[in-house]
Amino acid sequence: MKISLDSQAAAAIETQALVTYVFEEDDPINGRVADLDKSTGGLLRRLSKNGELTGKSLEMTLIHAPAGLKAERLLIVGAGKRDKFSLAELRKLSGAGLRFLKTRGVKRVAFFVRETDTNPGAAEAVTEGSLLADFEGDKYKTGQKSDAPVESAALLGWQADAGQGIDRGRIIAEGQNLARELANEPSNKMTPVMLAERAAAMAREEGLACEVLDEKRIAEMKMGALLSVAQGSVEPARVIAITYTPANYAPGGPVLGLVGKAVTFDTGGISIKPANDMDKMKFDMCGGAAMIGTMRALARLKPPVKVIAVVPATENMPGGKAQKPGDIQTSMSGKTIEVMNTDAEGRLILADAVTYARKLGCTHLVDAATLTGAIVVALAGINTGVFGTNQAFTDRILASANAAGDKMWPMPMDDEYREMIKGTMADIQNVGSGKGGGAITGAMFIREFVDDVPWVHLDIAGTAWFDDAKPWMAKGATGVPVRTLVDLAMNFNSK
Repeated sequence: MKISLDSQAAAAIETQALVTYVFEEDDPINGRVADLDKSTGGLLRRLSKNGELTGKSLEMTLIHAPAGLKAERLLIVGAGKRDKFSLAELRKLSGAGLRFLKTRGVKRVAFFVRETDTNPGAAEAVTEGSLLADFEGDKYKTGQKSDAPVESAALLGWQADAGQGIDRGRIIAEGQNLARELANEPSNKMTPVMLAERAAAMAREEGLACEVLDEKRIAEMKMGALLSVAQGSVEPARVIAITYTPANYAPGGPVLGLVGKAVTFDTGGISIKPANDMDKMKFDMCGGAAMIGTMRALARLKPPVKVIAVVPATENMPGGKAQKPGDIQTSMSGKTIEVMNTDAEGRLILADAVTYARKLGCTHLVDAATLTGAIVVALAGINTGVFGTNQAFTDRILASANAAGDKMWPMPMDDEYREMIKGTMADIQNVGSGKGGGAITGAMFIREFVDDVPWVHLDIAGTAWFDDAKPWMAKGATGVPVRTLVDLAMNFNSK
């Protein structure tokens, strides 16, 4: 989709659809919308008085052949309460408006923002919302597709420097959409080897360093936890390491490590999952996909900090050589693990991945993983669970999430939870003893391999994909938490 600034007046632009928004308030027809109302001979105010245009969040009011405008259609999107409006809401409503119009065959749109939203940040939000909304996960459908891509979007009424926001928004949205594309792939089209090939190709295109460890190198590195998960599959594991180094990097400086779980298909292993909804286990690689998408964006945005992404990739299958409950594995760190449940495999591969990231010199770590169903019980599909060892670093990530419009919520990491993963036959066990706290004990397990490095674990099991399409985004992988990690890297401060 081509997105550009346009200096024309809203009433004068020739487009298939002009889009703007109103707030839910006593008189929603005010400011720039009042000017549009005058151009239409008071039509908008009449619709408001009749209760057809209220401003309620994501309400769609579509007017065909609006008198006084050269646009073929005028779409008014409800923005909700003014005091709750944010760039996140602007991103969402712009995406919802575009998807609403896509289903009606519109190919050319123009967005007319309110008088307070003319800065580069708002242009970035509208650009992101539009590109994320235009993405569809239907690449394997044949024949005519009902929702063809939108060809162009003109942004009206902006400051002159808003073009910077468009450029940044495009880069971030394309990174997020890459993460969605990778995660949406079925497991027969996205094995660990295929994921490594895609990541390496992206790195070459973007000028990033990339190293891929094959099964022989993984064994040489003594990544026993990762290999224990992979041994049940005929598909070999891979570890992908992608490095961005800023031009002015001084050796010994901070290094941000991004670790993403990439189980390209998770049957649960010998502790096999129920058949119902198992098809969604292709999404168990969403954390790794997000790291690859983040690195693509960072290669173009060029943050001031060195960043290394480590993505352990494997299948978790119940083959004849699969590990069994009760097996004891030795991790890369040397710690031994009693495997009580083979379906708690994500923390096993992350154990070796964070150890490897530390070996590569990472001074700060963030991991993202579709780790537990327990986080969905706690937070549903609304918030990502946030677990951290360093309060300042955790607060920084929460601030980045807020700036990026990703909903996240801090979870406890009290030392008492450590008692729940103490092993009887080995150093630790891979599930907690007793009832409850599953998301916390999963995080506590990963913490065992972090040592004193500032670290945050993001459990994205509830936010990594949509079971159904949303007004602003297609069904499937969401690309969470690409935007948050981009903001973190772009504003990184090691203190």
